[in-house]
This record gives sequence, structure tokens and C-alpha cells, in this order.
Amino acid sequence: MPDTISLSLVSHTNVGKTTLARTLLARDIGEVRDAPHVTEFADPHLLLQDAAGNALTLWDTPGFGDSARLVRRLRQQGNPLGWFLSEVWDRWRDRPFWASQHVVRHVRETSDVVLYLVNAAEPPAAAGYVEPEMALLDWIGKPVLVLLNQLGPPHAGDADARDVQRWQAVLQGWPQVRAVLPLDAFARCWVQEGALWQAVQAALPPPRQEAMAALRQAWAQQRRQQFDTAVQALAQSLARLAATHVALPEGGGVKDTLRQIGSVLGLAESRPAALDGAERQVAALIEDETRRSTAALIALHGLHGQATGLVLERLGAHVEWRRRVGEGSAAVLGGLVSGAATGLAADVASGGLTLGGGMIAGSVLGALGAAGLARGLNVVRGTDRGWVGLADAALQALLRAALLRYLAVAHFGRGRGQWRDGEAPPHWVQAVDAVLAGTPAAFDAVWSARTKAFDNAGEAERLGAALQPLLARSVTDVLALLYPDAVGSTALHGSA
Repeated sequence: MPDTISLSLVSHTNVGKTTLARTLLARDIGEVRDAPHVTEFADPHLLLQDAAGNALTLWDTPGFGDSARLVRRLRQQGNPLGWFLSEVWDRWRDRPFWASQHVVRHVRETSDVVLYLVNAAEPPAAAGYVEPEMALLDWIGKPVLVLLNQLGPPHAGDADARDVQRWQAVLQGWPQVRAVLPLDAFARCWVQEGALWQAVQAALPPPRQEAMAALRQAWAQQRRQQFDTAVQALAQSLARLAATHVALPEGGGVKDTLRQIGSVLGLAESRPAALDGAERQVAALIEDETRRSTAALIALHGLHGQATGLVLERLGAHVEWRRRVGEGSAAVLGGLVSGAATGLAADVASGGLTLGGGMIAGSVLGALGAAGLARGLNVVRGTDRGWVGLADAALQALLRAALLRYLAVAHFGRGRGQWRDGEAPPHWVQAVDAVLAGTPAAFDAVWSARTKAFDNAGEAERLGAALQPLLARSVTDVLALLYPDAVGSTALHGSA
């Protein structure tokens, strides 16, 4: 028979229950505002369901107000006076207090596990409401998982561990508390939800654990599909940028040809005017791809909001350009170029531009002659047409940015509202850099294998297929660095 497991989300007034419920459910429910008793009654929401019909239900409840008074009133419910005060007097004279009693009794009668949310922004000793609310949860008599909310911006795992230890020390005298977990409604990572479901399963009596295990598996399959789709979107976006070739105009006189030859051979820092326009096109493509891939991540994670682009600063330092040298102009240079089959030393000065100080592929170019110089350069450089594209260094920077954008979306709680960009915390950057530093050859091999021909139909698809498993492993490794305990309870422990 299918089983339904009920979780009740409870806390002191205005700690953020509905906000967290929106994050866990990945949809908007209730009303979120800074006021007490916004949620008046307990509301059920289907959180998970598997193919066999097992279901996990989340109840959002109104916050506890005067917890000490609430405990006293509930303990009086067995006598006539207590019943009158609760069901008649309080209902008409203090409706929020009456609603709190109603919800607590509902939690006692229907819940399998209670999720108790606390404000981790204040030290446990300052949270005077905790002790009477623990007495309230003791009266309810169900296993309790304490969730630390309002942790602030994402920070390194050791900071979360210290918060958990502080609250564990305060709550150690309450046997109904089975676990303390960090789960911020605004900045949690979805892998932390896997740790929550694992704790729920452990808190249930053995006969109910099988159903929860099946629900965890269903959740893991959904998340793995979401993860794979997100990685695929990032890989395809990076692949399209890696395969981008923006055409340069053909032609030009002797002076332009010299500049082309000098820049192509790396013997000068000349920048033809056409290069500026091409770089602007590449920048626009990066902007568009960043916006598209981020929008895809936002939608995949059940969020809403506008994605913004991210153009590399100093883009010119990350652009490589390949110019097809005009053969007509190159013919004028015939009297200036000489050499032998073993090497060609060139020192050609024109208009202040000096090409020299190096060997120019003499075994290929030495015997080509005047007009052949242009054809030789084109063959050596693989440039059937002049074009501008992203250099390996630029693609590595875009890869790094893509990993950080994934983390930003994966941490953004639905209860936070519309998606908005934010600066990556330092420990994210450190984790991403550590993972990429451990696998430089894998990505370098993909970038260096790109064709040098302008016409590269099918290149983006080929690069995307090569990038996807590398990117999946990198994201998994980053999450494992950030959340070593949580990743083992998700669908990513076997990800490749």
C-alpha cells in the first residue's frame, strides 16, 4: 500500500517558514511579509511523490507566539476550564493565539516528523523562545529536525559546522531532536535538501523508512535529470562560443598586408581596424550566450527572473584572430623577402612596422616566392578565410564563470523572490579554481582540438559532446568540496 509521510514546518513567529516552504516546493505558496501570524492555519502541500504512489506532504503552519503561555494552555486541555479557555475565550478574544493552539494539536495528530526552523542569525543563548518551544515540541511527541535558517550569504562549510555545533549544544537535553541541519531559505544549495530527506528517513520508525527511501530515490532521479540538463545547457553554450568565428573583411594594401603578416606570426602587435568591430561582435555573442544559458538554469531550478550578460573585461586580450593575407599585395613584397629551405629570417620595415627578430617557418615559406608568401601563411595558419574567435585563455575564463553561475543559481532559494545576480563568495571561487587546477589538460585538449578553418559546421555539437562529461565531473567535484556530507546523500555520488 502506498504511504503518505507528513512533515510539519513550525517555528517561532516570523522566522521564515513560508519562505523556506517555497524554496523546498519550488513554487509560490502563502504570503511572505515581515509580520506575525501571516499564515493563520496549517496548509498541506505535496512535496514529493513516486511512481508507486508514496507521497511526502509538507504542512506550512502559523508561527508560535507566546510559547510559554501556549504550553500552559495546551496542558490544560484535559479539563473543562481549559477547554472553555481554548475553544471559546481564545477564539474570540485572541484569534492568533487560538490558531496556534489549533495548529499545534494538528501537528501532534498528523505529523510524522516536525521540521523546527530557528533563526541562526542570533546566538542560541539570545533566542529565549527556544526552551518553551522545545517544551511544546516535547508535548507534541514527534521526532524533530532543527533547521538553521537566516544563516546569511553562503559561507565556508566550517562556519556552518560551527553554527550546527552551537545549536546542538543548546538542544542536547531534548531527546526529540534527532538532527540539526543548515538549510537557509535564501541561500541553501539544493544538495543540502538531500541531507534533509536522509535525516527524515532516519527519524521515521523502521516500517515507514522503506516508503521514505523510495521517495528519496524519486527525488534523486528528478534532481539528477535537472543536474544533467543544466550541465548540458552550460556545455552547449560554451561549445557555441568555442566554435564562434566572426569573419574579417578580405583585401588591403601592402601596409595592411604587412600588419596582417606581423600579427598572424606574432611578430608585431598591430591591430587592423576591422578587428575592433569583430571583437564587438564576439562580445555581443558572449553577452547573448551568458544570458541564454543563465535563463535556462533559472527556469530549470524553478525560479523566475531576468538573466544578465557578462562580457569579459579586456576582451582583446582573450581574442585570437586569423587573417587571410591578400596574395596581390603580398606579390609586391617579392623583392624584400629572401631565404633558404632551412629557414627564412625576415626583417621588413614599412610605415614604422617592423617584422623581424624571428624565424618564419622557413622550410615551408622559403621557396614560395612573392605571391606564394601569402598562400604559405594561409596554409600554415589554416586560414581559408580571415576570422576572429576566442582564444583558449578566454574559454577557460568563461568555463570558470559558468561554474560560478551554476553555483549562484543552485543556491538561490525560491523564497528569495525574483532571480538577481550577485557576487560569488570567496570560498566558491576557491573551490572552482581548485577543481579546474586539478584538470587543466582535459579542457586544454578540447580547446586545442578546435578546427582552424573558418567553415566549421558541426564543430559546436562536437565540442559540446566532449565538454559535457568534463563539466559534469567539475560541477560534482566543486559541490563535493563545498558540501562533502550532503553530496553523498544526493544523486551526484555516481555522477561522471
